[in-house]
Amino acid sequence: MIPRSLLIALTAASLIVGAGARAGTVGETHRTAHTPSAALRDAQHSDTLRVTVWYPAAAGPAETPLQIGPPGKAQFDAGSAAVEAPFAPGRHPVILFSHGFGGSARMMAWFGTALARAGNVVVAVDHPGTNGRDPITMAGSLLVWDRAVDLRVALDTAKADPRIGPHLDTRRLGVAGFSMGGFAALLSAGARVDIEHIIAFCQSSAADATCAAQAEAPDQTMAAREQALKTPAMAALAKHAGDDYAIPGVRAVFLMAPGGIEALAPASLHALTTPVRVLFGDADTVAPPASNGQLAADSLPHAALRILQGVGHYDFLARCTALGRQREPLCQHMEVPQSRTHASAIADAEAFFARQL
Repeated sequence: MIPRSLLIALTAASLIVGAGARAGTVGETHRTAHTPSAALRDAQHSDTLRVTVWYPAAAGPAETPLQIGPPGKAQFDAGSAAVEAPFAPGRHPVILFSHGFGGSARMMAWFGTALARAGNVVVAVDHPGTNGRDPITMAGSLLVWDRAVDLRVALDTAKADPRIGPHLDTRRLGVAGFSMGGFAALLSAGARVDIEHIIAFCQSSAADATCAAQAEAPDQTMAAREQALKTPAMAALAKHAGDDYAIPGVRAVFLMAPGGIEALAPASLHALTTPVRVLFGDADTVAPPASNGQLAADSLPHAALRILQGVGHYDFLARCTALGRQREPLCQHMEVPQSRTHASAIADAEAFFARQL
């Protein structure tokens, strides 16, 4: 007979392994999906949705750098992964990830690969019409609720894939996002869009930087956005803004410097029962905390908050290279080393998802 103490130890060990043992190697693979909502937002009206998956990989294959910029002149270093490496055996928790306005899955690979190294499969997308690889469109900027559709389609694509699907434990499903990706993460958990609420906010004295044209799309002023919403085609689509875009089974939400929170119906935030972890910097001028991260933390009944001192919005992008610090405006004025900010975000997310999933 096995001693009771040994049984307890073995059970605990099995639970730890089941929660996702730390991987020595991270793999990266890419897929495409097709959805009508992508065609509405893409500048070329392509219905293609690009999907990136990071995962615990079997030992052996070498990781290569994940960088952004021309070869030899990269301005961002996003980490490393072994492209198309074999999956580590077993099923792993799944975390969906949404990037910020004008960003990309690759820009946030520093975060996705870290969660994969912690034993999770991370499924990310390039949101059509609002990513840094393609032209930004007005439709992409306005149809923000379709970001949650992108995440659902990406998850369905991963589940159906014969190579990826067998390694997904979708009973342990989380979602994470940066900036407008945090907005999408909340939609995926059950929050609802309220267009009239954000218009009223942006017309009030409380209006913040999220109401202004963003650096990535300087022509998209609030007035231009309101005018676009009045066109027959966009008005017809906007009737579905407040629909339910929740992804079944989401058990935990992690937000980094979330933006667009005033575009969510307050009642839907108050009613959200999913555990949420909110992380932002107190020097964020792009998504000012009072009307974004802090508002989310105050409105959600099961939210925990951490504020990073001296950290701005773009500190959460991939690490700026020496060249990036010289030439890239997004890399300017960072008071806190990015390595410290990234380490804080990764540690918070790993601990949060380990508890909840």
